[in-house]
Amino acid sequence: MSYEIKILETPRDGFQGLAEFIPTEKKIGFINQLLLCGFHTVEVGSLVSPGAIPQMADTIEVLGKLDYSDTKSRIAVLVANKSGGKKAMDFEIVDDLIFPFSVSETFLKKNINQDFADVEKTIDYLQNLCTENNKTLIPYLSMGFGNPYSDEWSLEVLRFWTGKFFAKGIKILPVSDIMGDADANRIFKVFEFLINEFPEIEFGLHLHSRKETAKEKIDAAWQAGIRRFDTVLGGLGGCPMTGKELIGNLDLSTLTDFCNENEIETGLDFERLNRTLMTRM
Repeated sequence: MSYEIKILETPRDGFQGLAEFIPTEKKIGFINQLLLCGFHTVEVGSLVSPGAIPQMADTIEVLGKLDYSDTKSRIAVLVANKSGGKKAMDFEIVDDLIFPFSVSETFLKKNINQDFADVEKTIDYLQNLCTENNKTLIPYLSMGFGNPYSDEWSLEVLRFWTGKFFAKGIKILPVSDIMGDADANRIFKVFEFLINEFPEIEFGLHLHSRKETAKEKIDAAWQAGIRRFDTVLGGLGGCPMTGKELIGNLDLSTLTDFCNENEIETGLDFERLNRTLMTRM
């Protein structure tokens, strides 16, 4: 598919913040509908410890039962360690491995219990696995717009880590604001800087935001040159590992409203999307 914008729908991020376990068959049915809606990518689950994220305990079963026969979407799963990466290699249909890196070492430890030294070894291992198995590793620069933990943050910190990943052969780096704190000006400045410094890398935006400010943040990223956006139908979810109030994900409808207002072709099947929304869990 070749459209002006790449929309990555992530039911994984929507599901993980819900306390009540969603039955596996309901997950499968819902994701199967999403796979037919025209998204560039659907992130279907995460291969992490069930103790850490109980909602994702059935991802292997979900992967094995999804219907991939009529989808044009790429399939992504989140992995946080070597074990999860090895499990992902068992599924030929998996195209992309999402890795939750953070430029905040405090958050890295809270989220995946790794420090910077550990995580570099993990990323090297996963990148080698992906290269050998024709998959793509996509680390996220979470806390990429700042952090509440008093860890160092600056454009130079972003340049340092982006340069490290680029040297490892990584070509896609979404930047995450999972606290919902970044304003439009900060978002524009970060992406303007990164795109100028690393024009070979495809950057993206993973945004947690209150709905009333989300569209101006989308516009800031778009004006800076971003064409890759993560969404969740209905804006569900948030990151339960922050220890803070969950701020919802970027609602797909907010992004598609922005696209419609700016005559941006999405490639989405809105009739099917509306039916999917009506049958959402």
